[in-house]
Amino acid sequence: MPDIAIKRPEDVGLSSARLARVDAWREAWVKSGRLAGAMTLVMRRGQVAHLGCSGHADLERGVPMTPESILRIYSMTKPLTSVAIMMLYEEGRFQLDDPITRFLPCFKDMRVFTSGSRGSYETVPAEREITFRDLLTHTAGLTYGMMHANMVDAMYRDNGVDFQTSPGSLAEVVETAASLPLLAQPGREWNYSIATDVLGHLVAVISGQDFASFLRDRVIAPLGMIDTGFHVPAEKLARFAANYRKGEDGRLALIDDPRDSRFNAPRAIASGGGGLVSTVGDYTRFCRFLLNKGALDGARLLGRKTVELMMSNHLRGDMAAMGQPRFSESTYEGVGFGLGFSVMLDPARAQIVGTPGECAWGGAASTAFWVDPQEDMAVILLTQLMPSSTYPLRRELRVLTYQAIVD
Repeated sequence: MPDIAIKRPEDVGLSSARLARVDAWREAWVKSGRLAGAMTLVMRRGQVAHLGCSGHADLERGVPMTPESILRIYSMTKPLTSVAIMMLYEEGRFQLDDPITRFLPCFKDMRVFTSGSRGSYETVPAEREITFRDLLTHTAGLTYGMMHANMVDAMYRDNGVDFQTSPGSLAEVVETAASLPLLAQPGREWNYSIATDVLGHLVAVISGQDFASFLRDRVIAPLGMIDTGFHVPAEKLARFAANYRKGEDGRLALIDDPRDSRFNAPRAIASGGGGLVSTVGDYTRFCRFLLNKGALDGARLLGRKTVELMMSNHLRGDMAAMGQPRFSESTYEGVGFGLGFSVMLDPARAQIVGTPGECAWGGAASTAFWVDPQEDMAVILLTQLMPSSTYPLRRELRVLTYQAIVD
């Protein structure tokens, strides 16, 4: 990975003394034993003004966390998949309000769960078909089996609708999901879901190229994200971090050893919703691309107007107005959703410092990023602790980074 040049914070309107609070915060989390290691990066006006690493990427082997460490970014894959499908949108292959049955007839005649149990349940016909915008905004009526919140989640688990572990193909898992009832009427509710994995399959169907190859050739490679992919090659394995959870005794418990991880070989499914590994340098390049409105180092992947559309709220109000109070990688109050990530609408309602128009998302292993076009700023948090709801890392880091702005 190329070296990341660090500029003087004061040159980009940030305070060195105030950014030092980020280092102290990160070190405290690691020294407490609650995180094995962590990394933070702050970029403003195109310059990286802060990069800090603490602790270990692999606690058991004593491998330190460094900017070269490769980590599971899980749902931070979703924005890249959203870029891929929007590239096809720019080619005129579909419109946002087109039904996805143009390309995936398995989603015809969907039904919506109303009541009952696994063995006996009631449904009603879907009032309309699922559109591309529904998938991009998580309003398609799909869900995640991992939610453990309702009967449709349970049906996903019973039928193997899991894009991380299924031995089947991407097409097979999508078709299985289409055979099950929807959680809600399309367009009616915001529910975090497998929608972005379905978008990955649509990329493959529309382009005629398998999704992993399309993402590599059309997005990852042009952006120079040299360590980002759906598995860790053998020659990079020494840089791959371990993944942890909070154990019963409060101590870290290893859940995925980097030496025998399922990420060590090509996967049966390239999960557009959560399958990538990456580095802080690579994801910084993706953030630059978003702040540059679709271009990076001479490579233009999307037009400015398309990126602005993606960064606009597409919900009727915030997620609280349309969503159910269950797991997501964002708060609900004061936060909307664009085409691939959350969009800050009202920091006061969200009860957190921020800027209207700022876009963000996170991953299941407590990773996070946000880009703030108004402040020309991006922040990245990388660590490996599941689930992301274990500690309020993201909210604390938001305060610590925004308070460092002094211009």
